[in-house]
Amino acid sequence: MNNRPLILITNDDGVKAGGIKALIEAVRPYGDLFVVAPDSSKSGMSHAMTVKVPLHLTQVFKEEGLTIYKSNGTPADCIKIALGELLDRKPDYVLSGINHGTNSSVSAFYSGTVGGAREGAFNSIPSIGFSLCDYSLDADFSEAVRICRQIFEFALKNGMKPNDYYNVNIPKGDFVKGIKICRHAKGRWVEDFEARKDPYDRTYYWLTGHFENAEPEATDTDEWALKNGYASLSPCTVDATCYEKLLELRNYDF
Repeated sequence: MNNRPLILITNDDGVKAGGIKALIEAVRPYGDLFVVAPDSSKSGMSHAMTVKVPLHLTQVFKEEGLTIYKSNGTPADCIKIALGELLDRKPDYVLSGINHGTNSSVSAFYSGTVGGAREGAFNSIPSIGFSLCDYSLDADFSEAVRICRQIFEFALKNGMKPNDYYNVNIPKGDFVKGIKICRHAKGRWVEDFEARKDPYDRTYYWLTGHFENAEPEATDTDEWALKNGYASLSPCTVDATCYEKLLELRNYDF
């Protein structure tokens, strides 16, 4: 019997992205890796599922301790189909990333990478989403590999509750000062829709925008950590209940 941990991996940048190769490099010493990733970029898919077209799977690599599949589905689809069709045992961990670009603050709700980790937590599997604050295709992941290993070793040693997941963001650069345990900063994306014309003179819109930090002076947030050269680790859980409001509403007679 194989007693090595089974680690299920996905991302939202696609199976050929440099970030997922870096994540494989980071955690390969710790277990057997089973990768199911989108065949193309699925950034911004959050927790979307594919329900109107068939899902396809293709095995693209296999050797001892590492199996890689690609799918036309979203990151959440990839985790679902791995658990439902491909694996003969439940993974010990689900890891997602390393994302090209930050998933701090409210970006965690839009992110397909974080959605993949959340899907693992939905299935009572301790899960971690990793992101690097560098959107370039040729981003340097060397420091991110080190941080991923440090955090994953911590999870292996100390354990995680089955429905919990970590959202980890790593600053760009060749030196990270350390890891800060942070809450998600309050903020929002301010969208700008650029109107353009296609060759048939039809108007279409291209989404752009920028992030607006609602509390730039707060020092306990992921945005502050990243701005000051630290990786941020934000512990999350699948229970989205607002317990303070729950207690308040119970005092009303509807």
